Amino acid sequence: MSEHKKEYTEAELAEMSRDEKVRLGLALDDVELVEYRDNFPFSGTRAERRAERAVAAWFTLAGLSALAFIAVFVFWPWGYAPPSDERAHFIYSLYNPLIGFFFGLAILAVGIGVVQYQKKFIPHEVAVQQRHDGHGSDEVDRQTTAALLADAGNRSGITRRSMIRRTAGFGAGAFGVGAGVFAIGGLIRNPWATEGPESLKHTGWLSENGEKTYLRRNTGNPHEISLLRPEDIDAGGFETVFPFRESMRQDEHELEASMRKGDAPVMLIRLRPGSKPVKRKGQEDFNYGDYYAYSKICTHVGCPTSLFEQQTGRLLCPCHQSQFDVVNTYAKPVFGPATRALPQLPIMVDEDGYFVAKGDFIEPVGPAYWERNS
Repeated sequence: MSEHKKEYTEAELAEMSRDEKVRLGLALDDVELVEYRDNFPFSGTRAERRAERAVAAWFTLAGLSALAFIAVFVFWPWGYAPPSDERAHFIYSLYNPLIGFFFGLAILAVGIGVVQYQKKFIPHEVAVQQRHDGHGSDEVDRQTTAALLADAGNRSGITRRSMIRRTAGFGAGAFGVGAGVFAIGGLIRNPWATEGPESLKHTGWLSENGEKTYLRRNTGNPHEISLLRPEDIDAGGFETVFPFRESMRQDEHELEASMRKGDAPVMLIRLRPGSKPVKRKGQEDFNYGDYYAYSKICTHVGCPTSLFEQQTGRLLCPCHQSQFDVVNTYAKPVFGPATRALPQLPIMVDEDGYFVAKGDFIEPVGPAYWERNS
């Protein structure tokens, strides 16, 4: 029986050196090393030190980029700033490009560092392997595989290249922390930590001091205020409206910001005469006659439900084709992936004949971020 076909005991394996186990592992796999050449047969040369510094530089860049990503992600001003404040708007507009740049640079630098290390320090190998059936025992496979891996690590010089080990650990570690921050960053904010229109629990339709919140149309000019009356919408028509309070006239930023908030858009729909939709329990007085106001934010993944079919009375989301029936039900989904009805905004007409909101939505708008009973 040839050497590589015999059965080896644990005692025999224990007596073998690592080089002997490497040769045995290659023989068991029917592998012949035609060439196995070290890139730096003489250690400590200038070329070797130069290559080591180049690889270390890439790993260092990866670590610094990952730390910069974390700093920008956590500390950079990300709140919307209007174009009227040029400096603040410019800083705000850099947020997404910067986190994308530094995160991408960290990934790129780690990748280049690994590739450069492989090219410069892993021995050049040419091997030929024959087809063969299974062989050997689990213990032989385990020990010869471990010997092959240890030999590869030793020949690559990673054990004696402390600069590369430290910088690789720094780069990979910082990148890992950055990836973790990126993954959980959106979950850190507690939705119950704050109250008022800026909290996740409420929207801009909430009036904290009892001031009227009007339904305002978007004319394309953020500084123009166009309020709605019942006669402004024909039967079967609709308008996209946003919250407005008189106090906003004093603040141009708030005038503009109130129309940019993701939870603000509402579809004000006037049903055709004779429509008698089933009303949701507890929301029987949310409408004003034939006028119904529903959040424009789809309850599937947050796209705008911006299409209304007069004939069928359905609101359509163009992203994933969810359909909400506002003629026969309370904007309940009847087709597509959405499973929850659109939240309804309670509305009325004030003494001057303008539409106003009775209050905020009584449930969060858009996709769920906590459990809902709806």
